[in-house]
Amino acid sequence: MVFSDRLIQHFDSALRVMSGVSVAERPNPAAKVAEGELDSAKRRHSAGLMRVNHVGEVCAQALYQAQAQFARSEAIKQQFLLAGREEEDHLAWTAERLRELGSRPSLLNPLWYAGAYALGAVAATLGDARSLGFVVETERQVEAHLNQHLDSLPPQDAKSLAIVAQMSADEAAHGAAAQALGAQIVSPLAQKGMQAMSKVMTSTAYYL
Repeated sequence: MVFSDRLIQHFDSALRVMSGVSVAERPNPAAKVAEGELDSAKRRHSAGLMRVNHVGEVCAQALYQAQAQFARSEAIKQQFLLAGREEEDHLAWTAERLRELGSRPSLLNPLWYAGAYALGAVAATLGDARSLGFVVETERQVEAHLNQHLDSLPPQDAKSLAIVAQMSADEAAHGAAAQALGAQIVSPLAQKGMQAMSKVMTSTAYYL
């Protein structure tokens, strides 16, 4: 594929991600779960957490697309593309749940997407081992973050809980797959930097 075609493809993918038109291949884990009774405060809290999770999936799309684009090994590239496709299910599930809760995605999604794509491109240029290490650390932090949401979501919100539980299991699997392909451990300094950036994103996306 020539450069212009790749550019158009990436632009189209970015528009689909940020406009919320992604379609899941797997059934929504909450599809057969009954809607719980939520007062206005609990509904707003669930919506804030699911907006944060949706932003995380916007970032995941950007990261995996960039890492696949600049991967040096075809096998590594295919792993990034596979993980990215599974993450697209998460994107669709969280978008659907936000609509059900009467809320909306983050207004800053273009900013989150652009920043994550740049970060993924930088990670990929450091080589496949380091790029995979970045995935392992990212997925470790995301899994921990999702598990915190399982504790924080209202118990009555069984639909959101079902979605987040499946997302957590998928993130663990993606991290394990990257580890098996020869990931290089991310330095403690880089880990702390990633945590700091994640805190800024989650605290902002809860409201915006």
